[in-house]
Amino acid sequence: MADAASRLTTLAEDLLGSPLPVRLRAWDGSEAGPADGPVLIVRERRALRRLLWKPGELGLARAWVAGEIDVEGDLYEVLDRLAGLFWERGEETRSALASVRDPKLRTAAAAFLKLARPLPPPAPPAEEVRRRTGSRHSKRRDKQAISHHYDVGNDFYELVLGPSMVYSCAYWTEDGTLEDAQRDKLDLIARKLHLKEGDRLLDVGCGWGSMALHAAREYGARVVGITLSREQATYARKRIAEEGLTDRIEIRVQDYRDVKDGPYDAISSIGMAEHVGETRYREYADMLHALLKPGGRLLNHQISRRPEPDEEAYRIDPFIDAYVFPDGELAPMGRTLTTLEDAGFEVRDVEAIREHYALTLRRWVGNLESDWARAVRSTSPGRARIWRLYMAACAVSFERNRIGVNQFLAVKTPESGTSGVALRPRVWNEKA
Repeated sequence: MADAASRLTTLAEDLLGSPLPVRLRAWDGSEAGPADGPVLIVRERRALRRLLWKPGELGLARAWVAGEIDVEGDLYEVLDRLAGLFWERGEETRSALASVRDPKLRTAAAAFLKLARPLPPPAPPAEEVRRRTGSRHSKRRDKQAISHHYDVGNDFYELVLGPSMVYSCAYWTEDGTLEDAQRDKLDLIARKLHLKEGDRLLDVGCGWGSMALHAAREYGARVVGITLSREQATYARKRIAEEGLTDRIEIRVQDYRDVKDGPYDAISSIGMAEHVGETRYREYADMLHALLKPGGRLLNHQISRRPEPDEEAYRIDPFIDAYVFPDGELAPMGRTLTTLEDAGFEVRDVEAIREHYALTLRRWVGNLESDWARAVRSTSPGRARIWRLYMAACAVSFERNRIGVNQFLAVKTPESGTSGVALRPRVWNEKA
């Protein structure tokens, strides 16, 4: 009888209609597939049962989180090699994985079932999102989603993010550190908002308070930061007190829909809009517009996705939805720009910084991997594995132009037409 790795490789290639681009090692120690490069390890038969019951990304994700599959070698290379199956041929591959009832594939499916053993499906890992209450993007459900992602221990985020405690794309130079790049990003936003002494800034989705601290400390702004995460708010307030800036910064545990104390001179929304959802995004843009004074500026820093040939077919990634950002949604850049304009904003500048996020994510993964034991102690083995896979996969997605990130500078331009934006707001290098 053939060893498990050879049998599994043959079955997988029959189902996918394509050679496996990585080497496979099975639970019995056998190996099959290309001799060069990294190895995908199937430690337990249980992983196969997960795939039988949830074909595709969610089954694979559950097996990864549970530690039933792993990688030996370069995780980025594995993800890059598998990208052709799950991205370039994504719909075709998902259809193949989900089609075990197709008569043409019954033989392969039966053999796969025999290899997996016909037992009930394993329970999902504890880290998977369970019951969700309320309609999508209701206040109650949004609070649950934010808590799932952010209330996992500030010690864990300190390890991953480093001293800056900024959980969004940094702004890199050739030889800067992560902390330099995050400081430069915060300063870029402050300069785009044209912050000055006494300006009132609303930081929507304020995280652990880094933007609020930078705006108050470096520009003399008075800042209100809002978040739905109690752990973030507690951490941010402690940092603010330690820097003696409690008279300039207020941190609230508050939904953006409940902010009623405008007008503000400026609003920063950094990595927040991805949580809002397509059905709420126009409402979100309308509320930010209403909260600004005439001539006020919005800096919206937001991840985007490539447009789909059929936008109605867009679906949230099942791994991200179940383990990372529940109910998170990405929109194409053009849709975001149009929505801001429809809300009454004049969009004055869009800066695409896709490559910067790939660099940022690789640094975060490096931080996680370099102190893995501490990361596991800070949260759980499953959650540490989630973040490693999620951040590495996102880095590859940014590098392959599957997703991007953009900064939109928008102005609530008054009827006079005076935007307050300089004639040449950007300074480009003359030589590459």
